Amino acid sequence: MAKLTLDRILQSQGFGSRKYCRELIEDGEVAVNGEVVTDYRAMPDPDDLTLTLFEEEWRYREHVYIAVNKPSDIECSRKPSHHPGVLSILPEQFSWRDVQPVGRLDHDTTGLLLMSDDGAFIHAQSSPKRHVPKVYLATTAEPVSQALVAQLLGGVQLHDEPAPLAAVRCRQVGEFQIEIVLEQGKYHQVKRMLAAAGNHCSALSRVAIGGLQLEALGLASGQWTYLDAAQLALLVPDQA
Repeated sequence: MAKLTLDRILQSQGFGSRKYCRELIEDGEVAVNGEVVTDYRAMPDPDDLTLTLFEEEWRYREHVYIAVNKPSDIECSRKPSHHPGVLSILPEQFSWRDVQPVGRLDHDTTGLLLMSDDGAFIHAQSSPKRHVPKVYLATTAEPVSQALVAQLLGGVQLHDEPAPLAAVRCRQVGEFQIEIVLEQGKYHQVKRMLAAAGNHCSALSRVAIGGLQLEALGLASGQWTYLDAAQLALLVPDQA
């Protein structure tokens, strides 16, 4: 990786415009691996680089890969219309570095959401050709029956789809709860499939993507974490 000047490094990490980053450095507000640096033209090695600004440490990352436990009434949009956007619950730096949701969850759907500033990663994870299974836990208005499970596994017809849509896996987990595994990402798919099968979804949460499980991440509602290489590998279908 080509080395960058310190002001460009700060800019790439989402700390503001290049001019603002230069001012931070010249004002002595930036430490590199624990030592204050006031020359914005310094070119530190990006490997194992830790920046300290305003008494908070940030490890340099060329790209960020984030998991969020999305709360209800949060929109998966950089330009939300009716509810706060998901970036409002993340550090401001992520907005500056153009972090975006990987796919979407409805504003009232909770659970595991991936976010990144790596365009290739976002495209790959969003592509229907990858067949990444996504696991949802739905709370239903009417009791779950084995007939409902069978319908969802066999396929239900939605009015704007040319062919029936079927769950990859489906099982009852409670009197009013059902786990549904899908590989498509159709609009309101779980809710519409349950309605087409004669029930109604009163609450919905995504609990896993591929082999990456929300429970294993230990995130409370509204919390986020960086994903490491081992966790990212769980998103690859043949390793899930």
